[in-house]
Amino acid sequence: MENTKELRTWLDDFNLNHPLVIAGPCSAETEEQVLNIAHQLKDTDATVLRAGIWKPRTRPGNFEGVGALGLKWLQKAKQETGMLTATEVANKDHVKLALEHDIDILWIGARTTVSPFIIQEIADALNGTDKIVLVKNPVNPDLPLWLGAIERLYTANIKKLGVIHRGFSTYEKTRYRNNPEWQIPIELQNRFPDLPLICDPSHIAGRRDIISDICQTALDLNFDGLMVETHYDPDNAWSDAKQQITPATLIQMMIDLKVRKATDTEADYRNALNTLRTQIDVVDHQLIEMLGKRMKVADSIGELKKDKNVAILQTKRWNEILGKMILEGNERGLSEEFILKIFKAIHQESINHQEKIINS
Repeated sequence: MENTKELRTWLDDFNLNHPLVIAGPCSAETEEQVLNIAHQLKDTDATVLRAGIWKPRTRPGNFEGVGALGLKWLQKAKQETGMLTATEVANKDHVKLALEHDIDILWIGARTTVSPFIIQEIADALNGTDKIVLVKNPVNPDLPLWLGAIERLYTANIKKLGVIHRGFSTYEKTRYRNNPEWQIPIELQNRFPDLPLICDPSHIAGRRDIISDICQTALDLNFDGLMVETHYDPDNAWSDAKQQITPATLIQMMIDLKVRKATDTEADYRNALNTLRTQIDVVDHQLIEMLGKRMKVADSIGELKKDKNVAILQTKRWNEILGKMILEGNERGLSEEFILKIFKAIHQESINHQEKIINS
């Protein structure tokens, strides 16, 4: 993509003195619900009212949205509050209906981003419009697939573009509904710094108690905005109840969040340093997670050795690992001395784990 600075124009035109906030219910349930939430969000930091109209669920049998009727509710909310409106589109028919109801922002969901066929269909349907289009990351951690969706839209002459980071699915159970894998949006940001980057903490968290922490990390990483699922009665929401917060909670959260934006030279230095330090924090967290996983494997090896009465230390295997890691470390600019220190410590911890199991 060339001349990517134009991608940022739509966001700059909002002329906000704070990050862009897109808020509203996971699903539009009733007209009363949509209008109630819209009026509670009016005159807050929330600029855009979001609501899911079509909600295909992972498994059938759950609430799958009210359909096109909900677009009229969004129109009415816009007329009464002046807020912009946003909804998800998953095919060309959704696009047509959203355009007919003058929805301001269309976002493409994670399950749609994975299909170049559907993305191309949506891009063709949007060709020639001036709507803002935001692309959520694909379900799996695949940066080229995410970029490919953006490029298809850009090629279709859609220049008001942005991306939404909603985390990635994993078979492992973690504290998140969708693992943030912050290094992926960081890499996207490094490649296309002018592409507006929005964080969806609701889908990353899957539970409301850690939404604020995720928002703060996103802001520390220089994200441009937040999309937060907001409901006046979240516990009784018809979809994704656990990850929605009340408008009052959102308002307080926006007060509490630290937004590090300034223009003077010293502040620019501090902002840049803080962003880099946050990136280190993200990587350090990943290191701890990976070391924990490694020790679980060591525990399994200890159980197997105990069962077969095999010695803990296997010198040949250890030397093979060390030699391979030294070579791989060298390719990444890591000294042999550093690799030796790190892996000797890891090896000793693995031995300690196995000894504990064998001697229990």
